Amino acid sequence: MKSLAPFIVMIAILISLSVIIVVITNYNLKKKILNKENIDDKMYIILNNLTGFNTEMLKWGIILLFGGIGLIVLEFLPHDENTPLPYGVMAVFVALGFLTYYFMMKNQKK
Repeated sequence: MKSLAPFIVMIAILISLSVIIVVITNYNLKKKILNKENIDDKMYIILNNLTGFNTEMLKWGIILLFGGIGLIVLEFLPHDENTPLPYGVMAVFVALGFLTYYFMMKNQKK
């Protein structure tokens, strides 16, 4: 498990960089669209699609939060090297993250 730490950190850095790049490019695109004088219906559709990114960030934030909680639980849970227990614990916590996001979105649409 200790040899996975640098790999996980690199993945987290790459994901963070990609999220930052997407947020900056979406902001620049919205700014250019709003600075244009004549905005037609197609532009409003593009603007509405760009605002859906906030729920994507929420989803991945919740999933990563629950994944981190799963890793913390695994640190304190005694287990053998050859047991599939860590995979099951991580799967359960990531699934809880997905379910939490699903129920949050379901309640928000009501």
